[in-house]
Amino acid sequence: MQEGGAQGGRPLVVLRGVEKRYAAGTLAVRGVDLGIGRGDFLSLLGPSGCGKSTLLRMIAGLTAPSAGAIDWPSAPHDAKGVAEPRLGFVFQEPTLMPWATALANAALPLKLEGVARSEREARAAEALARVGLGGFERAYPRALSGGMRMRVSIARALVTRPDILLMDEPFAALDEITRFRLNNDLLEIWQETGFTVVFVTHSVFESVYLSRRIAVMAARPGRIETEIAVPAAYPRGEAFRTSAEYAALCRTVSLALGKAIEGRHAA
Repeated sequence: MQEGGAQGGRPLVVLRGVEKRYAAGTLAVRGVDLGIGRGDFLSLLGPSGCGKSTLLRMIAGLTAPSAGAIDWPSAPHDAKGVAEPRLGFVFQEPTLMPWATALANAALPLKLEGVARSEREARAAEALARVGLGGFERAYPRALSGGMRMRVSIARALVTRPDILLMDEPFAALDEITRFRLNNDLLEIWQETGFTVVFVTHSVFESVYLSRRIAVMAARPGRIETEIAVPAAYPRGEAFRTSAEYAALCRTVSLALGKAIEGRHAA
């Protein structure tokens, strides 16, 4: 298990023998060992039903593992020694409040925390500007494109200034041009802020373009078959996307994914 992540030293979060079994008896995730370091960009890549989203939700604390442990050795801890990780979560759909403006949607986590209105609106406006929506603060979701609604969702996750951003196939439903643009914007924000990203995707091409590391998963039960490092330098752009290096990395990851899927069918 690679625990140091991109920055070395103590990892931000460590998964040890993590499993998830549902009440009906289905074993969704089995025996996951994974270390994620500060500043890392890790993609969870695999076919539908391999437990990627379940794993992400367990990291987020939205559902508890049935076995194993998820530790936060370098996150802040309360007086009782319980970890209090600062995290943001971006779901597959924007899940915005249709009756609220982009500013109010982005500010929602701060409102729930009891932050004063002037401060939360200033921070929400800053987050919207960071994702390219400066000037759209008073727009309602119905007036925004799919890509713009997803940007609001990302701004909402960033407004708390998280240490780790968990993203569950956020761009899967978007057209290719919008997806490429948001990939580029996400990398730019990540490089500016230095937070950690765990990104769920079923796209080989997206995982290679974005990531420092890719955890290739197989299903029945969900498990990590292999980890692949992506050594290409940042910043990445169209030159990388059209390079021989990118093509070779995509081929390597695609072969690994194919083996994982074949292993599932053979199981």
